[in-house]
Amino acid sequence: MVITGATSGIGRATARVLVRRGAHVVVVGRASGDPERVAEALGSESPSASASWAVADLSRMEEVRALAADLLRRFPRIQALVNNAGGIFFTRQETPEGIERTWALNVLSPFLLSNLLLPALVAGAPARVVNIGSEAHRTGKMRWEDLEGRGRYSGWRAYSQSKLALLLVTYELARRWAGTGVVVNAVHPGFVRSRFGHNNPGFKGGALRFAEGLFAISPDRAARAVAPMVNDPGWNGITGRYIRRHRVVGSSPTSMDPAAAEHLVQFLSRQAGLPISSPRPPSAPTRG
Repeated sequence: MVITGATSGIGRATARVLVRRGAHVVVVGRASGDPERVAEALGSESPSASASWAVADLSRMEEVRALAADLLRRFPRIQALVNNAGGIFFTRQETPEGIERTWALNVLSPFLLSNLLLPALVAGAPARVVNIGSEAHRTGKMRWEDLEGRGRYSGWRAYSQSKLALLLVTYELARRWAGTGVVVNAVHPGFVRSRFGHNNPGFKGGALRFAEGLFAISPDRAARAVAPMVNDPGWNGITGRYIRRHRVVGSSPTSMDPAAAEHLVQFLSRQAGLPISSPRPPSAPTRG
């Protein structure tokens, strides 16, 4: 089971739950997070615990591709991918590849990694892809004319758009992958004390840290919402759903527009250099 952003916060807490349940977890994180050390700590949880690690900056697509190639070589069968890595940036930044960082990390990266790992997920079926969503998607708007905020940038607007886009991707991949044995869902675990957004200086960053201290839940509590989506039998066969903590709920009307979802996946495929294919018709309802 592969978890991105697993060196801290929700990712690490979820990895701990899954390791304790007997899963072999691959901890993916940036070098600064020391995923090797985290995997060693998880592996010492119990005599039967098992964890390994991989290093990648998932805002860089060249590193996403290298990570996928490494994982496919080491693990021909993958039973779960948790796309947990993400961020918010109140000042516009571009990656070395020239992609706005919020878009790269929160949307393009999980889309590309999920597609590249699809052969191993199909081989490991029944398999699950779990995207970490957010209620912020409800204020999001797809700015098709300027998805990367080149003309006018707002950190919150970029973040909420990214979470809307991730839901559109979730629903479209669920439709396209129907019948493969791979299900795709998104879960919002709540507002979590995970140091999310602490990279931002100034008033906005301080306000986020203050709100986190007052209202956020612990990563362990958040993991109790994410881990069941990964391997609890009660979620077998359920795909294309938005789960808020432990319940399937309806996402925003904008997020459930199949034409927008197909358009976005085609756009992301071009941006990531993936083949563009026609979606297969859904075999069952795929939206929460």
